[in-house]
Amino acid sequence: MVDRPTQRETPLADATAVVTGASSGIGAATARVLAADGADVVVAARRTDRLENLATEIEAESDATAHVVPTDVTDPEAVAALAAETEDTFGGIDVVVANAGVGIASPVAEMSDETYERMRGVNVDGMFYTARETIPALVESRGNLVFVGSMAGQHPRPANPVYAATKWWTRGFAASLQASLGDDGVAVTCVNPTEVRTEFGSESGTPAADAHDPESVTEPIEVADAISFAVRQRSRNSVTSLDLYRRDKLTHF
Repeated sequence: MVDRPTQRETPLADATAVVTGASSGIGAATARVLAADGADVVVAARRTDRLENLATEIEAESDATAHVVPTDVTDPEAVAALAAETEDTFGGIDVVVANAGVGIASPVAEMSDETYERMRGVNVDGMFYTARETIPALVESRGNLVFVGSMAGQHPRPANPVYAATKWWTRGFAASLQASLGDDGVAVTCVNPTEVRTEFGSESGTPAADAHDPESVTEPIEVADAISFAVRQRSRNSVTSLDLYRRDKLTHF
């Protein structure tokens, strides 16, 4: 059970939120937190069974409705269907959390086309498709669009330059979208964590967080709380960038 506000403290009451990459980690935690804050949530990812279990748990823990839409964010038609089904079901979209991401560690000189295209497809194309298909609804609601970035989008990541490049892209895309959508009342945020205890990195064999002491890794709920903080801001304010770094993270720089 997530320790969140009581029913009388629901800042996102009557809102509808879409969360991609919601089958585990940051995405699942974010869906729980937004539901606890009062929003109905649409959970999207490829693993339908995990989404269905998450939706059941969310509805048992809160008064929110949790709706499952299996989605591959690299498929533009699937993302368009996600946006359309959300609007058909709930009448609009108020919050979008573009969280789906993948990291596969490989030296550039040895990286296969498949690995490169996989990271680009999820981390770049998936962010673009999610934004493109939901912006019209967010303009209508004067809502919030949140991208989950990374510290790697601001500092070098020697072990994985391609992953870092996708996160630099995400940060630039988010900042420029805020510039283009600000007059429409849409808030755009990029939340940039350091290492998080998730399945991230499992494509390379071992999740990155497994290499760290348990007390030195950020938990998904902490990133979810940062996202919740950003979307609770009232118009006309927005949190354009939120760096959630461990306190010791910059010492080696």
